[in-house]
Amino acid sequence: MLDAVVVGAGPNGLTAAVELARRGLAVEVFEAAGTIGGGARTEELTLPGYRHDPCSAVHPLGVGSPAFRAMPLARHGLEWLHPELPLAHPFPDGTAAVLARSVGETAMSLGPRDAGTYRRLVAPYLGRWDTLARDFLRTQWNGLPADPVGWARFGLHAAQPVSLLTRRFRDEKARAILAGMAGHAIAPTSGLGTAGPALLFALAGHAVGWPVPRGGSQAISDALGSYLREQGGAIHVGVEVKRLDELPPARAYVFDTSPTALARIAGLGDAYRRFRYGASVFKIDYALDGPVPWTAPEARRAGTVHVGPTSGEIGAALRAATKGHAPAVPFLITAQPSLIDDSRAPAGKHTFWAYGHVPRGWDGDATEAIERQIERFAPGFRDLVLARAVAGPPRIAARNANYVDGDIACGAFAGLQTVIRPKLTRVPYTTAHPSVFLCSSATPPGPGVHGMSGHHAARAVWRRLRGHG
Repeated sequence: MLDAVVVGAGPNGLTAAVELARRGLAVEVFEAAGTIGGGARTEELTLPGYRHDPCSAVHPLGVGSPAFRAMPLARHGLEWLHPELPLAHPFPDGTAAVLARSVGETAMSLGPRDAGTYRRLVAPYLGRWDTLARDFLRTQWNGLPADPVGWARFGLHAAQPVSLLTRRFRDEKARAILAGMAGHAIAPTSGLGTAGPALLFALAGHAVGWPVPRGGSQAISDALGSYLREQGGAIHVGVEVKRLDELPPARAYVFDTSPTALARIAGLGDAYRRFRYGASVFKIDYALDGPVPWTAPEARRAGTVHVGPTSGEIGAALRAATKGHAPAVPFLITAQPSLIDDSRAPAGKHTFWAYGHVPRGWDGDATEAIERQIERFAPGFRDLVLARAVAGPPRIAARNANYVDGDIACGAFAGLQTVIRPKLTRVPYTTAHPSVFLCSSATPPGPGVHGMSGHHAARAVWRRLRGHG
């Protein structure tokens, strides 16, 4: 009999498998797709030689993850590449606010009236990323934080709506760049807790950057898979699991799936009936004949570019998506990995992607709205397009079964579900079945390629198995 079977070979499932295998347990992973990776894959979506990340692509929480840092992933082929600027946020006048590794450069880009305010906001947390990451990429049920005072201070900021946090700034540049970083949570900027992602992403930018893996996000998954095999674990791909009894006998079953899929496969009925899925995105991957012709020079040096010039515009776009309306003027999150990774495209060519927020399950076409928005800040962009791969919510859900109705966060960032996922329970990784566990992004600390949900779930499994002798 195996000690543990993991269903789903996304970053969390692979991390959970590695954590258990390192403890000497017999572990096997079963993945429905033909390759491992889940939300961290790389494919030729457009033209031969153009390598795209269909799901996650830029990884500030990956490079700063306590779980990944405890593994020798570099020895297994993972190399992080850092752009000159982690993030640029351009404006119609040709200028841009930036998130730079330097706090000073970031502050000055916000304008003289807000530079000091930004410095004071981030000052208490600088130089303490390792402690912050351990405390905030954790579950609140897992004992006291390592730095209770810092955790409480950050919590007071993080619990606010980002629209309230930005009121301390006088000009639009600071308000817009913070609202844009909060937009990664796919929630209205007026929602409680949306200041948390904004501040966490800003601090990550200063401490560890917003890098991409050489060769694409698949490199993260491949490194995890290689390390797992080194520890004696086995991986089976192309195996769709529909019922628990289809799996080999094991002492524990760990699911890197949506709560909905877990309940269906494990026969847990309506155990997660109150779990809510959130809005989706409309994503376009591009093969380009050259780099994006941003008007703002800073955007030409940034790995990630946010497109939405005002906090009001960003808030309206996010609010529309969560209310079930496709925004006419979308807020865009874009990335240009080939600026720093020449393995992504043929010589002289580039890859680029952009997504805007749309309602979950939406089956419309946002291509025109997205490209019109890009052209506002990069005139002539359309002339460079060689090919597109378009994915709305149905296509995104087909790419990854965890993204129910296209929800890439594996659960809405709203209300109590912001901090209590997937439901109120002492240990969120356990289920009503004593041998079944959940380790996906539907559990704390939530979405992102950082493996921490898998890390914490593996600890819960280990405690259960050790307690049973």
